[in-house]
Amino acid sequence: MPGQPFVATKAAVASPHQLASAAGLRALLAGGTAVDAQIAVHAVLSVVYPNMTGLGGDAFWLIFEAATGQVHALNGSGRSAAAATRERYRSLGYDRIPPRGPHAALTVPGAVDSWFEAHRRFGRLSIGFLLEPAIDYAESGSPVGSSLAGWLARDVELLSRYEATRRSFLSPEGAPPRAGDRLAQPDLARTLRAIAANGPDELYRGDTARRLLAALGTAGSPLAQADLAEHRSNWVEPISLRYRAFDAYNFPPNSQGFAALQILGILQSTGVASLDHLSAEYVHLVVEATKLAFEDRDRYLTDPEFAPIPLSDLLDRDYLRRRAGLIGEHARRRVEPPRAVGDTSFSAAVDADGNAVAMIQSLYFDFGTAFVAGDTGILLQSRGCYFSLDDRHPNRLEPRKRTAHTLTPALLLRDGRPALVYGAMGGEGQPQTQAALVTRVVDFGLDPQAAIDAPRWLYGPTWGETTVALRLESRFPSAVAADLRSRGHEVDLLGRWDELMGHANAIQIDRDRGCLLAGFDPRSDGAALGY
Repeated sequence: MPGQPFVATKAAVASPHQLASAAGLRALLAGGTAVDAQIAVHAVLSVVYPNMTGLGGDAFWLIFEAATGQVHALNGSGRSAAAATRERYRSLGYDRIPPRGPHAALTVPGAVDSWFEAHRRFGRLSIGFLLEPAIDYAESGSPVGSSLAGWLARDVELLSRYEATRRSFLSPEGAPPRAGDRLAQPDLARTLRAIAANGPDELYRGDTARRLLAALGTAGSPLAQADLAEHRSNWVEPISLRYRAFDAYNFPPNSQGFAALQILGILQSTGVASLDHLSAEYVHLVVEATKLAFEDRDRYLTDPEFAPIPLSDLLDRDYLRRRAGLIGEHARRRVEPPRAVGDTSFSAAVDADGNAVAMIQSLYFDFGTAFVAGDTGILLQSRGCYFSLDDRHPNRLEPRKRTAHTLTPALLLRDGRPALVYGAMGGEGQPQTQAALVTRVVDFGLDPQAAIDAPRWLYGPTWGETTVALRLESRFPSAVAADLRSRGHEVDLLGRWDELMGHANAIQIDRDRGCLLAGFDPRSDGAALGY
């Protein structure tokens, strides 16, 4: 299964689904920008990967603008409904927000608005052209890949709970499509056509908004007309940290991006570069750095409009050096991990002008809330269940608040120019996979495909679990698991190529050789393409 990176000279795209990557390449070949490519990619992913992403989800963008040398961050996450209060959910008998159903649909889906906002500043091709492949796949049917087939079979009972969801994904007899079958979503096709014709107003203030809210309101969701109508994506200041000769960029809160940077900052104060990247010592070091970063994340992460987050202190070089000094030969304990899931889609794109975009979009749980809103074809995200009903929790539910997010797009710059566009889906696994990619590319000299292919680990909860175990792919050398157990880690061995590790994608820009090296994750249905 290990492969070679796709080598291009002008532009490239990498995503977790072949058809999405093909749509991105189509945009690039037509003279589109990296932003154009990402819109095409994620529109298709919304059709062919409905377990991972969709129009009812959120999105985060990191955009390198070649003309100015600036990195821009676009927050496409939605806020909670004005009526979404802790008291409301307690009165319904909940001690935590449910992950499924209309009561879980309490945040505005922000992704589509972010497509149009990114396009307004950095797009070149028409939105209609960019959405054509997605509309075609939704209308005519797209082949079901092995990953989606597995999730449909696994979640068939869940998908049977709501009539519109059942109609969208199951046969009249209630059977899920199998790998190779074609899945058509005519309701979603009509919605995509309307969005292409009428812009973001269609979803937030137009007829689709009206029908979506009617279905949600009847079922008990707190979302109302004003919540959608007042939604806007916004440009925020990206965060960065120096790693070796590179500037590592990530997304600020409400994203956990600062934790991803903290891991790199902690590792920089260790001897990680002298280790074997398949050794127990290496895994132990990165996992312990992860625990330290997650301690800070769990203490502070929330919507920064509701509580101050001391980012400059958390990313301070001396502070991270002191944190690195806490890593010993034995595993630290981490208690009360938060609920985390990993159903997300990340893609990377670089265009012929040198613009580079890392974009990530998500429904949170697999198939989000599992609630399709009436005849819109839109699956609503379950991101709101990340809020806490605990009055003392930093991420407690409050009206019109953005919840803490696991989504973390990332860029590495060298001498002010992009060197690596990278990221992954996978909840708590995202910062860990980013650390694996950066260290394997920067410290060990692997190309992005080799770095993605290499065996990975996952510490802590994801995919809706609450485990504190350290999961390893079984391709690690046989002695690694025993060594890690001797250091106090609770180790579980997984398959050789396990989808639990998430789907990573990356594009390396090699200016010395004048080429792009694009890698995709063989754990997905993806592809890396370019020209």
